[in-house]
Amino acid sequence: MSATKGLLSALLLAALSASAAAETTPEPVAVLQGLDKITARVSKFEAPVGAPVQFGTLAIRVRDCEKSSPEDTPESAAFLEIDESRQSNVRTRVFSGWMFASSPALSALQNPVYDVNVLDCRSASGSSPAPSGNTAGKTAR
Repeated sequence: MSATKGLLSALLLAALSASAAAETTPEPVAVLQGLDKITARVSKFEAPVGAPVQFGTLAIRVRDCEKSSPEDTPESAAFLEIDESRQSNVRTRVFSGWMFASSPALSALQNPVYDVNVLDCRSASGSSPAPSGNTAGKTAR
């Protein structure tokens, strides 16, 4: 079953990269959603690319986050590495691969306690968007 999911993920990624490689934009932040199945609590959180974030006993590191261009069908995909802390602080890799916002079941974390899904890729919080048009010599009135 895991080999089949891996093959499907590889085929989807190959199709995505072949047809839209130049049409995706890397973004510095992944917006993730986590579900704690024990408490039924859903959490939405941000994970900067390259920096680990903690969700319960999971340490999540986003290696890449890509978003399709506005002209294309909306899609966000992130490459995640998820480790679980077990007894005596031993970390075990429980997931490593691409997750797609539009197809969360295609490549999903299989864990008895937690679910993690990609919702979006976006620019960093607090960063101002690039000004549009020529603003040289113009003042606010």
